[in-house]
Amino acid sequence: MIAVVAAGTAVASDETEMMAAVNQFVDSFNKGDVKTLASAGADVVFIIDEFSPYEWHGAGACARWSSDYDADAKKNDITDGHVTLGKPSHIDVVGNHAYVVGPANYAYNEKNKSVTEAGSILTIVLQKNTSGWHIIGWAWAKH
Repeated sequence: MIAVVAAGTAVASDETEMMAAVNQFVDSFNKGDVKTLASAGADVVFIIDEFSPYEWHGAGACARWSSDYDADAKKNDITDGHVTLGKPSHIDVVGNHAYVVGPANYAYNEKNKSVTEAGSILTIVLQKNTSGWHIIGWAWAKH
């Protein structure tokens, strides 16, 4: 059983808007749309992922992460990357900050062979401002 926990003063509309930002981020990655992917995040983001240099932070972090992802994919002959999110196992919302943890699968082709990284974990931190919820940090943990 997966429990979803909301803490603090969160209301259903906050969770809906927050998850819309998360889904926009993942959908943009799946479409290869870096511009929209970056717009789901705040101006300053902190990222941890499974390929070198493993962390990106500050202004332009999403664009640098995307460029490094593309270089790593090219180097390893990886194409057609696609992330599928499961139902969050944990959602914490306190005021204008949120913490979301959930299962994720990453499917791709490597050297024309289908590969799936099942059971990974995606952790995302968001902040709400006048224009809505924005991702300020995320970490991918490969299983």
